[in-house]
Amino acid sequence: MNPASPAFFPDGILPVDKPSDWTSHDVCHFVRKRFRIEKVGHAGTLDPMATGLVVLLLGRATKQSNTFSGHDKTYEGVFRLGVKTDSQDRTGKILAEGDASRVTLEDVKLAALAFTGEIMQTPPMVSAVKHQGVRLYKLARQGKEVDREARPVTVHEFLIRDKQGDRVHFFMRVSKGTYVRTIVHEIGENLGCFAVLDDLRRTQSGPFEIKQAVTIDELKQMTPEALRERILPLAPCRF
Repeated sequence: MNPASPAFFPDGILPVDKPSDWTSHDVCHFVRKRFRIEKVGHAGTLDPMATGLVVLLLGRATKQSNTFSGHDKTYEGVFRLGVKTDSQDRTGKILAEGDASRVTLEDVKLAALAFTGEIMQTPPMVSAVKHQGVRLYKLARQGKEVDREARPVTVHEFLIRDKQGDRVHFFMRVSKGTYVRTIVHEIGENLGCFAVLDDLRRTQSGPFEIKQAVTIDELKQMTPEALRERILPLAPCRF
């Protein structure tokens, strides 16, 4: 079959390991343009700062975006105590700094317990949530802040693994729509020293794992025939 033919690439799933500073949209655009695939979507946005698993949906799989994006997701990351930013992560403007020298690993573990299970979470201003048809991050860029409605999310697992100085290593498994950086921000508030998300990597989304993912560098060198072999068929992925 001719690689230029629209039928060359099957409808299906392509797990991609997103690098830092790329948006999920960037990944879709790259694959669409590089391999001339007409329909490419994704099943869950990953912040530009973050790395890891983005589940791309090819062809008719894009019609099942709501199904695939509804899966639980797992993350490994690091947050830093003693800093508050307007984006709740290290990329934002520093708003305040606090003294975290007396905060112990046990203090952090205790604080994390309050964010395990079903919780109510208010989306951050720097997010893709819409307010009256406008993305919140666009309003934030204009220096505006609007009221946001809190919504229920579920933190199935929240494991504080280690603390080295002001840096805390963690693992988290959460439901769709959970903002990890907002949880980190609120932990910092509860500890009285502030906190920002410093590093985040998505390792799983539903049944898809990072070990299945292809990197952007690999995609740059990959032939259409090789990509075809990496696409997971749609039919077995219907749950």
